[in-house]
Amino acid sequence: MIKRSMKKLTPLFNPQSIAVIGASRTEGKVGNTVLQNIIKSGFKGDIYPVNPSGSRILGLRCFKSILDTPKEVDLGIITIPARTAVKAAEECGKAGVKSLIVITAGFREIGKDGLALEKELVGICRDYNMQMLGPNCLGLMDTTTPLNATFASKFPKKGNIAFISQSGAICTSILDWSLKKGIGFSKFISLGNKADLNEADFIRQASDDPVTKVVLCYLEGVEDGRRFVNIARKASRKKPVVIYKSGATQAGAKAASSHTGALVGSDISYETAFRQSGILRARTMMELFDLGMAFSTQPVPHGNRVAVVTNAGGPAIIATDFIESSGLTMARFQKGTIDALRENLPEEANIYNPVDIIGDAKEDRYTFALNAVLKDPGVDSSIVILSPQAMTEPVRTARSILELKKQFPEKPLVTIFMGGESVEDAVNLLERHGTPNYPFPIGGVSSISGLYRYSKLQDSIPEKEEPDFERDRNRVKEIFKKAREDRRHVLFGSETTQIADAYGIPVPPARLATSPDEAVRFAEEMGYPVALKIASPKILHKTDLGGVILGLESPEKVMRGYTKIMENVYRIMPHAGIYGVDVQKMMPKGRELIVGVTKDVQFGHILMFGLGGIYVDMLKDVAFRLVDYLPESEIEKMIQETKAYYLLKGLRGEKPADIPSVVDIISRTAALVRDFPRISELDINPVFGYEKGALAVDIKITISR
Repeated sequence: MIKRSMKKLTPLFNPQSIAVIGASRTEGKVGNTVLQNIIKSGFKGDIYPVNPSGSRILGLRCFKSILDTPKEVDLGIITIPARTAVKAAEECGKAGVKSLIVITAGFREIGKDGLALEKELVGICRDYNMQMLGPNCLGLMDTTTPLNATFASKFPKKGNIAFISQSGAICTSILDWSLKKGIGFSKFISLGNKADLNEADFIRQASDDPVTKVVLCYLEGVEDGRRFVNIARKASRKKPVVIYKSGATQAGAKAASSHTGALVGSDISYETAFRQSGILRARTMMELFDLGMAFSTQPVPHGNRVAVVTNAGGPAIIATDFIESSGLTMARFQKGTIDALRENLPEEANIYNPVDIIGDAKEDRYTFALNAVLKDPGVDSSIVILSPQAMTEPVRTARSILELKKQFPEKPLVTIFMGGESVEDAVNLLERHGTPNYPFPIGGVSSISGLYRYSKLQDSIPEKEEPDFERDRNRVKEIFKKAREDRRHVLFGSETTQIADAYGIPVPPARLATSPDEAVRFAEEMGYPVALKIASPKILHKTDLGGVILGLESPEKVMRGYTKIMENVYRIMPHAGIYGVDVQKMMPKGRELIVGVTKDVQFGHILMFGLGGIYVDMLKDVAFRLVDYLPESEIEKMIQETKAYYLLKGLRGEKPADIPSVVDIISRTAALVRDFPRISELDINPVFGYEKGALAVDIKITISR
């Protein structure tokens, strides 16, 4: 198998020679359109049409087979039907072709038969060490090479945005829209079924591309979540990666599963993975391209302090509200700035932020006010709002803004020229010269917020870190082995206690008793009071069946409790397979927390922390992290994201709980599931947080079958 993570995509984006398998003379056919697009894009290498009919196509010599071309081919583009496409791929491999774009549909997305064909196609690519984009894709475009290896009707303007899309239709729609807006791209990639190369490969390639300044993605799912995270973490350190992930709702996820055969995991897992990878998540397609325009034209700000200059009060209030709710703050001007504004603006103007230069403002007033706030060291970025009045000078104001932008290149500056026909020429002028304009305040503020969030993400991407503490892996292996021999995937409380102890997680003592007398003996050894809990692999909700009794304080009560639990369970579930009763020492109550782990199909183990006890499902006060990137500093941030953090710090005069001990339990839990990936679910509820120390009171562990 090819080590895809080590492959370079040069033969795809910068080939010296291209063969179009299925090239056609008939206008309107995919094979004809692809060939025309390659020629029209200005591709400078050799182009070989391949068609069994031979002769010439679009003025180029045609070859009956890829095996007949005079030179070795870097890129083969397959446009023929799926069944013959597989044979063509085999011939490409024999001919030494380095990479393939399989535009043809009719593979995994149509069902079982198509999936079998796709597997055959991938096997051929692996056998011959060919990298493949597709199948079932639009193709790709590179404005630097230049190359248009698609059947799209247009070619993008040259720019510095790389766009990667799982949907070919979205590619063509965005392309058409971008030409009207004047937005330029370095690369346009349609992923299709992602049978070989996927989003991670192209994100990495774009992050290494000197022309590309920002990477935008439309994704329905990822193919290999852990590999994706590893690559995305490195890529986002080099340049911004912004993703719009569809299928966030249950209905949307179902739809995504049937489109290009995507496997979609829970939205929480994507949110967590994106955050820990340094990826910005866009909530709409408009936000995706708003952020794209911002990153392609603006510097990353040094801080979150924003100044607003406006000629209209209403839009400025909207902008101010959104600034304060978006992780930004309204800049506070220095005295010199305020004095200058007071001396040079009309008496009716507002000289504090937002700076309202009132409705009759012309270009000169905008220029003065904007220059004054940009010079202020307390301003990190600025927004200019213009509402067209009879005396407003949109074009002259736009020219002045562009000049000021040159004088302050380190500070992001976006405009909100509101309106239509009155501001159209000014907006075109601004956007042609690298200043994004947004028709409404929220778009402009959202873009500044995205620039700032990216700067913060770069500071907070956690490193991969293995904890430095002793643990008894062999002891855990033996417990798992015994469960496997018993054909159990749910561990007993006495077993989870031993596992926790092997990893240094503090737990109350617990033993599995198989008789009332043994239960009493264990209770005497560990001390009263104790809890009794039924031990059966088929009973998960023990309390519902009368399988739990708490607070037993004497041998007599333990004996009666054991008998009562057995009677309750045998009456309701006589064939449950009962192994006995777990006897557990009861501990004084602390602040109730929960630590949980679930195994996500895409990204591996995801850890949860929050308020525990009986209210966890109702309150949902939880935070999530991938266990692969979880140093203690990141665990501390995770705790601080929850309301549980305020409970731990101490409310209304309470003494604070021992937060470092809670952090230690989480760290050791993460190490356990890293060491034993067979753990599919782990739940510690509650964890008691005390003024000194913390305790994992009730632990449930499920291992994969």
